[in-house]
Amino acid sequence: MKALLARSSLRHLGGHPWLTALSLLGIAMGVAVVVSIDLASGSALRAFEQSTDVVAGKATHQIVGGTSGLPEGVYTALKLRPDAPAAAPVVQGFVQVEGGNQRTLTLLGLDPFAEAPFRDFSTGNAVGDVGALLTKPGTVVMGAKTARALGVKAGDTLPVMVSGLRKELHVSALLSPAQEATERALESLVISDLSTAQEVLEQQGKLTRVDLSLPGGEAQAERLRAALPPGAELVQTSGRAGTVEQMTRAFRTNLTALSLLALVVGMFLIYNTMTFSVVQRRGMLGRLRAVGVTRGELFGLVLGEALVLGVVGTTAGLLLGILMASGLVGLITRTINDLYFVVNVRRLSLEPFTLIKGLGLGLGATVLAALVPAWEAARATPVTALRRSTEEDVSHRRAPQRALLGLGLLAVSVGLLAWPTQALPPAYAGLFGVMMGTALLVPWVTEKLTLAAAWPLGALFGPLGRMAARGVTASLSRTAVALAALMVAVATTVGVGLMVSSFRGTVVAWLESALQADVFVSPPSLVARRGDSAMVPGLAEKLRATPGVAASGSIRVVHVRVGEVDTDLLAIDFAEGQERSYRFKEGRTEDIWRQVNASPDMLLVSEPFAFHRKVRAGDTLRVSTDQGPHDFRVAGVYFDYGSDVGTVMMPRATYDHWYADRSVTGLSLYAAPGQDVDELVSRVRDRAGGAQALNVRANKVLRQTSLEVFDRTFTITQVLRLLAIGVAFVGVLSALMSLQLERAREFAVLRATGLTPGQLWGMVSLQTGLLGLLAGLFSIPLGLALAYVLVHVINQRSFGWTLQLVVAPGVVGQAMVLALVAAALAGLYPAWRMARANPAMALREE
Repeated sequence: MKALLARSSLRHLGGHPWLTALSLLGIAMGVAVVVSIDLASGSALRAFEQSTDVVAGKATHQIVGGTSGLPEGVYTALKLRPDAPAAAPVVQGFVQVEGGNQRTLTLLGLDPFAEAPFRDFSTGNAVGDVGALLTKPGTVVMGAKTARALGVKAGDTLPVMVSGLRKELHVSALLSPAQEATERALESLVISDLSTAQEVLEQQGKLTRVDLSLPGGEAQAERLRAALPPGAELVQTSGRAGTVEQMTRAFRTNLTALSLLALVVGMFLIYNTMTFSVVQRRGMLGRLRAVGVTRGELFGLVLGEALVLGVVGTTAGLLLGILMASGLVGLITRTINDLYFVVNVRRLSLEPFTLIKGLGLGLGATVLAALVPAWEAARATPVTALRRSTEEDVSHRRAPQRALLGLGLLAVSVGLLAWPTQALPPAYAGLFGVMMGTALLVPWVTEKLTLAAAWPLGALFGPLGRMAARGVTASLSRTAVALAALMVAVATTVGVGLMVSSFRGTVVAWLESALQADVFVSPPSLVARRGDSAMVPGLAEKLRATPGVAASGSIRVVHVRVGEVDTDLLAIDFAEGQERSYRFKEGRTEDIWRQVNASPDMLLVSEPFAFHRKVRAGDTLRVSTDQGPHDFRVAGVYFDYGSDVGTVMMPRATYDHWYADRSVTGLSLYAAPGQDVDELVSRVRDRAGGAQALNVRANKVLRQTSLEVFDRTFTITQVLRLLAIGVAFVGVLSALMSLQLERAREFAVLRATGLTPGQLWGMVSLQTGLLGLLAGLFSIPLGLALAYVLVHVINQRSFGWTLQLVVAPGVVGQAMVLALVAAALAGLYPAWRMARANPAMALREE
């Protein structure tokens, strides 16, 4: 019996290739989006981690310095100790290849005689002269693959830019290590001796760190820590690796949640397909029940069909996801480079866990979506199964019950969203609960609205208008599912669109408040959002004296350890009165600045920093300084939208008190009254000369550049929105194709009684337009609710930002247009098929 049922299922699926293909496409698209996002973001992080692991080598601890680096004398003193551990000095920084490629590489300066316990770059397969590292200044070695990508051979010169300064590296040898991990790390690495790296990176007499191997564990570490001079700090290498994961956790979580949305929309499609499969074969299922097939066997029949679709669709989705990831990895890498750290992703990492997760999600979603149709098939008696009207009677009768269930789910979801926690899972559970609760309301609301719309449509279009409205209600079991899928996809577009526009509006207002100067000057930075390069000594003072400059301010951006985490520290020398442009969450601005300027023990923290570290005004933070760790008191929390990780800020005078660094990262120049800003920009560029490449930008240009970085960070979000709409489009097309097949006999009767193909086309198109209109109407309140949750719950718990939700009429209008266009396009082919169908063929009994 089971073999006969299996053949029956396969024959049914093969007999409806279009519906089967649409179902497979929906599953594949949903799985592909999830897998592609996971693979792309995972590849970017693994590329960074592998590079970091190889560079850090087998070190268990590191000695790091303050903002000016670590004096070489610390390493010398360490080696003179009788209990000196294995140690290797390191100078590390970024260089950017000059020219069209502009690829960013990590320059690693090492002492070859101290490297054996830490790193092995396998020079046995080297091409060229590796020994030149020790004998020729300015010499580097690099991976053979990197050299081929850059068009460089052993013996060539590689011009690079470092903080706006042009340097030349002489490539003496190319490495081809046997270990894959080392080979991958070398794809973004160039290696030199210490003195070359110090010269190129302008770090003469300084080290970035000293790598240590401490087999004695924490006891040995404590003895070393006690002997270190002020400004030097001993840290575990494992602690720094966790910082990267923390920085990008919210970014990756939000991408994953958005990608799961496409899978949810795909579940609507699977549900619709399996429901139609059951409805279409109700007669056959009734006859099977009449001849002795059990309820369990029918339940297994439908679930088995769903599982076949799930296996094929998920397999296709995995392959499609790998292809999509190859394109998405560039977008995600660019976003990470804009926001967090420099990373080069040269290849896609295929992680088995990601593929297994995609397989589980695809099959799980398919089976879950098929449970209700399978149960409906199993519970039907032979008599009711042979009547088509039974299914729609049940659907209409249960619409109020499902609406009540939806209201209950909405109430639970609101409770989850209001739960006072910083955890993201309850927030996303509440968000998806709101979507599902609203979807359960769709059948009942659709029934009421279409009944109300029948009269005006009849007045406008005659009997065909009334028939179109009644057609939606008559097939409620499927039109409601298609409506819900389109509603969720369009509502997501509205919600995400309003969130992005609100975020952008908040950032624009913040930029207008924060960027008061007329001209901004800074060296190029490798991470778009973080200006951590330094101007050459004396240049800042020279530019401050440019004719036409009435006042000036400066900023220094450095990385310091605050507690156990590396954080950006902003040291700002404000032009007179400009500190008042900062807005604070609590307290009067004047009082806060009075406290900060009066004491060298005070600092400020940004809103995201305060959120992530659970810090409030009045709390104490331990910050690493050149004089050793020092406890600073938090004077206030300021609004800042430049970093979702968070920053700390102090006046330049306080910074100079605790740090020996006197460098300047950027200048803000204020034009004298009557001075043309564009002319001042040219004058500053001329005065700077060619000593260092600088970004000299007018206020409006810097704002525009900042917003371009902002827009780039949301490119991946826009792609996911389009993919969700694509899945919903397939869902509507599937539902309309189902209706066309199911109602073929009804339409044939209408054709036989005089309805022309054009009139039939018009009626189906009107019905399609009504579906789109309803989906658009439903999506607006849901989209507004999603926007509120994204802005005030998800964003707040992810990044800690305070945003103002602004409802842009254009975004809401786009929802209606999008729903109507999606429904209209999806209805073109079914309408054409219905209009040209042969009435005589359709009227035949099987």
